[in-house]
Amino acid sequence: MPKTLADIKKSLDCHLGKRLQLKANGGRKKTIECAGTLRETYRAIFVVELDQEDDTCKRVSYSYTDILTEAVEITFLDEVQAAIAK
Repeated sequence: MPKTLADIKKSLDCHLGKRLQLKANGGRKKTIECAGTLRETYRAIFVVELDQEDDTCKRVSYSYTDILTEAVEITFLDEVQAAIAK
């Protein structure tokens, strides 16, 4: 991932609407792993709409600093599938 907050935002702007795998630090040695879609990017945060089994819509937001400090790791599924196909 890029090394500055502005670069991280630009990188995420290019992936709006794409599917991703999210791995986040949940505190106290807990790790949260889930899949979803990158919905929106704002000046300081980005919003991910998580996949749900029922019809409810759950959204989470993280700051670009979370990516920079590696508290949140994002893997775009389109890129993973492209790498497998090669």
